[in-house]
Amino acid sequence: MAEQEKKAPDQVCTFWIGEALCGVDIRCVQEINRQVDATPVPLSPPYVLGVMNLRGRVVTVVDLAAKLGLGSTRFTDETRNVIVQSQGEPVGLLVDRIADVVDVDLETVAPAPANLGGIRGTAFQGVLRTDGALVGILDVDAVLGEET
Repeated sequence: MAEQEKKAPDQVCTFWIGEALCGVDIRCVQEINRQVDATPVPLSPPYVLGVMNLRGRVVTVVDLAAKLGLGSTRFTDETRNVIVQSQGEPVGLLVDRIADVVDVDLETVAPAPANLGGIRGTAFQGVLRTDGALVGILDVDAVLGEET
């Protein structure tokens, strides 16, 4: 689906990547699961942890922290795999922990800061201001489409 302008999300699924609170449009999220084991794929980029079998479908698992240049995800009891749809394919985004689903009021969304360079700059649709935090709203297709 080639959209010139993406529709702003009504809700975002939020999660932590290290100390960064991020979110994705809830419409992109297929499921969140605890399955974080992946079979390595030779010659894949460093941020691709491998592939996993999700009810008969092969799903690529991406370490979102590594993809965004924020180090690597540490595996803990709270580590989760956010299965999203990107360009018609399911992809697992490995995150440190899940936060919440947040309603989005367009009045509380600011453009992504212009001083973010590289993958981080193109990865964000905007920044959501909530009562207690700022949430970077990720553009899933932009994040997964960029090579780092």
